Amino acid sequence: MPHDQHRTIDPAEFPPAVARYLAAHRDRDTATALTTLTEDASVTDDGTTYEGTPAIADWLGKAASEYSYTTELTAAHRTDATHYTATHHLEGDFPGGQVDLRFRFTLRDDLIERLVIAP
Repeated sequence: MPHDQHRTIDPAEFPPAVARYLAAHRDRDTATALTTLTEDASVTDDGTTYEGTPAIADWLGKAASEYSYTTELTAAHRTDATHYTATHHLEGDFPGGQVDLRFRFTLRDDLIERLVIAP
């Protein structure tokens, strides 16, 4: 198959690790979210990068408890076999009250190697 273009997909087309991570993130289930990551994974959120499972676990715990919010998946994209983007609309008690965030996933061996979360 030739190199894919960045294209819209049905969220059901997300690879299992991405689908499990998004469900766990929505449910604030840190233990399940961690099972979707490689041991050397990195997550960048709000300009800060967290490297490795212990740092990511701490970040997930803080992110889950810092603010109350709702999240809605508004778009799903595939760039190629290892790059996917999920766009979410969040509303809550954080500064600004609402934001659209892109969760950009890079996969390796069917697990998430890198996740960048940014507007």
